[in-house]
Amino acid sequence: MCLGIPGQIVEITDAARMAAMAEVSGVRREVNVACVAEGPLEGLIGQWALIHVGFAMSLIDEEEAAKTLDALRDLGEAQEALEQMAAGDAALEGRA
Repeated sequence: MCLGIPGQIVEITDAARMAAMAEVSGVRREVNVACVAEGPLEGLIGQWALIHVGFAMSLIDEEEAAKTLDALRDLGEAQEALEQMAAGDAALEGRA
């Protein structure tokens, strides 16, 4: 299964390479926008995209991006809680 992370295209960094800067939860990284480019690349600035391994795979709207980011945060919190529970069980069993 592949997981796309929502990111907002904030800048075109190299049009010849179809490269843009995307911001994902406050972190910026360069991504390839060839899969989502339809016309001048400047039209992508401000757009939200699902990003996977350095490629913007599809465009999504801002509402869908927010919902996906919320779900990913919830999954991270759930994983953290499970890890804490496992650590607590291990401590009770004397394995810590």
